[in-house]
Amino acid sequence: MRSDDTIFAMASGHGRAAVCLIRISGGESRTILERLAERVPDPRRAVVRILTDPATGEPLDQALVLWMPGPQSFTGEDQAELHIHGGLATRAAVLRVLGSVENCRPAEAGEFTRRAFLNGRMDLSQVEGLADIIDAETEAQRRQAMRQLGGKLGHAAEGWREEVLQVLALLEASLDFSDEGDVPEDLEAEILATIDRIADEIGRAAADRSGERLREGLTVVLVGPPNAGKSTLLNALARRDVAIVSPIAGTTRDAIEVHCDLGGLPVVVVDTAGLRESGDLIEQEGVSRARARAQDADLVLWLVPPEGEEGAPPEARRLLKVGTKADMDPVRSGCDVMIAAATGEGLPELIQRLETEAESLMGQGDAIVTRERHRKALERAHTALERARSILATHGPLELAAEEVRLAARAVGEITGRVDVEDVLDRLFSSFCIGK
Repeated sequence: MRSDDTIFAMASGHGRAAVCLIRISGGESRTILERLAERVPDPRRAVVRILTDPATGEPLDQALVLWMPGPQSFTGEDQAELHIHGGLATRAAVLRVLGSVENCRPAEAGEFTRRAFLNGRMDLSQVEGLADIIDAETEAQRRQAMRQLGGKLGHAAEGWREEVLQVLALLEASLDFSDEGDVPEDLEAEILATIDRIADEIGRAAADRSGERLREGLTVVLVGPPNAGKSTLLNALARRDVAIVSPIAGTTRDAIEVHCDLGGLPVVVVDTAGLRESGDLIEQEGVSRARARAQDADLVLWLVPPEGEEGAPPEARRLLKVGTKADMDPVRSGCDVMIAAATGEGLPELIQRLETEAESLMGQGDAIVTRERHRKALERAHTALERARSILATHGPLELAAEEVRLAARAVGEITGRVDVEDVLDRLFSSFCIGK
């Protein structure tokens, strides 16, 4: 991937459409506009131009053209946009002409955003926020992604990093006193107090998993004995037939997942095999997987049929007891909710309960940590600061404490991309669309 090339790509969807947006970025952007549109419009002003093939003079299309000189552009480079008609032949002709320009090539996945990052237009957490906006499926996910793109996490991480670097500077200054005696008590107290405060803030941010749950979706697993109504409930929540419903026990062998939007919150509902003892090896594997999914789930719905519970509920972080087939037996002791999924009875109450549980687990949407990468980096920073504090509290070597603080600064810097990001860049930007 050469960064000195001029790149181009469609930034709109494939297929026939009213308008197709083509983005161009790099040093040849102005020359390309002059060759295709005769002259370059004023910066950031949309004008209508006839695009022509420079080689033949043949008109290609009537298009809306924009010119955005760097560094005040998305990528930080000279950038142009061609809003052409979305016919397949028109699009192919314009792309063919762009590909014939020397030092101009089709962009790779995420290359526009990568250039924005490398040119300092975005930090790494904002890049991830942009990716999350593209992938957002619910209103809550969209709002969280917008906060990320706006720099909420990046600003917090940079603030922590600056404070950690200040602690490191104080420690380096303390080393200057080591030849003359002990570290001055007021300086040592200032260092310890600052470490305590930063470690506490970072620890609380890392411990909050609500942002990750909101981004990935709350996992709700349906568990119960065979014929408890799990598949019927899954179909009712999904509002379509996604699982086979049969009176034959053991019909569901593997987990079936459905993504739902409950009150604007993303929820993944998982149907599992009925829990029972079986001599069928395949069914045994299904039961084993059901218990594993329940153990990892954010919420388990333990379905109790009219004939009563069959064994104890599986291990779960959070469990809701749901009585099924209420039309056959409306009285069931110990159940949190009673439903009849086949008729819809009790479903509004169950959905309301699920929305309440989701809001409780996902918080108010104010979490700043939204990915495992963020959390792991903050956990490493917190651990390093705790080690530094322990060394200082026991009057250990200042050099070791300074190294731990340096590791903490490096870990926090990974969030915004200030250090050690090459190993994550390719994985991150390759997930983007061509043209973004």
